[in-house]
Amino acid sequence: MTKTILITGAGSGFGKGAAIGMARNGHSIIATTQVSSQVTPLREEVAALGLKNVRVERLDLTDPYDVKQALGWDFDVLWNNAGMGEAGPVWEIPIELVRKNYEINVFLPLVLTQGVVQRWVREGKKGKVVFTSSMGGLFTPANWGTYVSTKHALESIAEALQQELAPYGIKIQTINPGAYYTGYNETMADNPFRWLDDSRNFTKRADLRKGFDDFFATPEGKMDPKEMIDRMIEVVPADTGRFRNVVPKVIEDMLKEHQLRAWENQI
Repeated sequence: MTKTILITGAGSGFGKGAAIGMARNGHSIIATTQVSSQVTPLREEVAALGLKNVRVERLDLTDPYDVKQALGWDFDVLWNNAGMGEAGPVWEIPIELVRKNYEINVFLPLVLTQGVVQRWVREGKKGKVVFTSSMGGLFTPANWGTYVSTKHALESIAEALQQELAPYGIKIQTINPGAYYTGYNETMADNPFRWLDDSRNFTKRADLRKGFDDFFATPEGKMDPKEMIDRMIEVVPADTGRFRNVVPKVIEDMLKEHQLRAWENQI
């Protein structure tokens, strides 16, 4: 059965690729971008592809007027895909950057989600909410703690929502991508260098840069995003499936092993 799907953060990366793929499969897509300058190019791109079932709108979650407008749209699936990331050592990162990361990744999607599901409950609509989490929602590597802690928070919110909204027939799901090469992780890795200062911070810029570069040089740090997009195209509209969806399988296995080892972790 075809669905109408609202996607946040559809201007690039996973959101854009999956929006196009789901539209090709016959679903009606409301593809939203946070940045106004992405709206017209995306409209032109989907028009050139002949996808008349894609509607492109601006949805800046920091703008209450944008959010109010979006809450008036009719759709079957809300996919909270938009996000950003702050990397760097948790013990030195400026707290205002931590707050900003939580605002964008946790609080603002929750505001939108509350508005959507409360409307659905009032109307008796049995919709679905999907959150783009991360492999980092299930473990915490050094120097990625701020970003992945926001995804840990999303995991808890999604798990609570699943239990709370089940009596109303509203489904909740998460998608947990590995480190696919979309530019998202690479941009995040650049963020600490706008505040990290060798004259003041204990963590040195060259050391942090080398750690990031070494990770992105590995096969696990630079995977082809098509694999993840193909799974998103299947997962997001589906009426059945796993609550949590980790891709690729090798990362799922690694995370399961990590969680088992956590019980024996020593100080």
